[in-house]
Amino acid sequence: MRLSRRARTLAAVVAAGAVLGPVGWLWQDSLVLGSFSVMAAGEPDFGGGPAFDHHHGDRVVATVGEDPTRAPDVTVTVVARQERFRLPGGREVDGYTLNGTSPGPVIEARQGELVEVTLRNESVADGVTLHWHGIDVPNAADGVAGVTQDAVSPGDEFVYRFVAEQAGTYWYHSHQASHVQVPRGLFGAVVVRPSDVDDDATDVTDVTDVTDVTDVTDVTDVTDVTDIVALAHIFGGTRTVNGHAGDSPVAVEPGERVRVRVINTDNGPMAVWVSGSPFRVVAVDGTDVTEPGQVAGRAVLVTAGGRADLELTVPEGGARVELGGSAALVLGPPGPPTEPKPAATVDLLSYGRSAPLGFDPDAADRRFDYAIGRRLGFVRGLPGLWWSVNGQLYPDLPMFMVSEGDVVRVRISNDSGEVHPMHLHGHHMVVLARDDVAATGSPWWVDSLNVADGERYDVAFVADNPGVWMFHCHHLGHAADGFVAHLMYEGVTVPYRIGDGNEPE
Repeated sequence: MRLSRRARTLAAVVAAGAVLGPVGWLWQDSLVLGSFSVMAAGEPDFGGGPAFDHHHGDRVVATVGEDPTRAPDVTVTVVARQERFRLPGGREVDGYTLNGTSPGPVIEARQGELVEVTLRNESVADGVTLHWHGIDVPNAADGVAGVTQDAVSPGDEFVYRFVAEQAGTYWYHSHQASHVQVPRGLFGAVVVRPSDVDDDATDVTDVTDVTDVTDVTDVTDVTDVTDIVALAHIFGGTRTVNGHAGDSPVAVEPGERVRVRVINTDNGPMAVWVSGSPFRVVAVDGTDVTEPGQVAGRAVLVTAGGRADLELTVPEGGARVELGGSAALVLGPPGPPTEPKPAATVDLLSYGRSAPLGFDPDAADRRFDYAIGRRLGFVRGLPGLWWSVNGQLYPDLPMFMVSEGDVVRVRISNDSGEVHPMHLHGHHMVVLARDDVAATGSPWWVDSLNVADGERYDVAFVADNPGVWMFHCHHLGHAADGFVAHLMYEGVTVPYRIGDGNEPE
């Protein structure tokens, strides 16, 4: 029996509704309000541990900080500007500066000192913050717009206070519209040295150029190791080291031992190797390696946001620390020819000697999956192929819920088709296994972990720093597309809102 025209029209409407109805619902569900609290984003994941009411707490993020009555040991003021500037190497950049330069000033401290940094926004129109990448600061000082503070508007200022608990190599950068502000200049280095370092050897508070550190001695032996910061950053497609493109000569003598603190500020992993000399990887992400062995003919992979400290003795003919193959530090004499990138890479899963972790990851209180994928859908009302976590899209990404003192295990897996540098704020994670192969070397502590497509990592940490913390991809463009999850402690609340001027990525 043939249907009437009216019946056919009705059937077509019903069929279209069956298809477009769910699509419309997904579109509507993806729309983000003008502003929202991170506490209301996503579904709570308690990792198999006790549940708790995460909408209320007696500690507010803004108050989870250092003793306000303690006098600072190190005081620094940085002024953020939006302007056209000239890099130390001569290139002009239309971007942002801190105290008139990019990179910004090196911030120096000794272990145990209280650092107080005043950020003044002179002219960054979108607002600005400072995040202390890799330093396990108290939550109030984490510098994430809309999560731990409001973005600092032009004409305003914000004071960060934190104790430099762990010696090591770190960096700082804006966490407000960071996918725009960091590539265009809002970043700098932080070096924390042990408390037993000689005062005269570490008095570098007047240093404002990250390359002017040749008189600073090493964290492990102040008598005969020269300290060098190598801050790698891509400006407009050109890789620079400390603002210089190409080769950057460093005045050291043959026979000198040097420690090169490599910091990767960019969105992707960078291979680092040494031409003309063997070396040792003495620290990763601010943590010393236990009994690091000599390395020759291999590169070190430094992920986005990550750091690696290399130590070597400069040979008679000099040496080159190659940063990705397009920029280098030339140590001593003009140096040997550039050696091609080695095919082999130092495997930090087995490098160095094993040592106690200080906790038992097999007795974890909470276990989480962090499965990275990609799927079609709507994010902020826009259709596309988006990054997903455990199958969900922003803002409905999981909130990993913990209580203070919990031992936490996380399995991070990547089936998204691209590499992701995974950065956890406020904590260091220890790598337990990669693709089910257990770690056997020095404890591999990271705050920024390179997870390639198809890889799977098991990591663990102790929840000992209360707050609400980002756990996100540090390819800042990916984060801006919604690749951001959070770690949230029981009893902590967030008074800030994402949106209305706060853009954490």
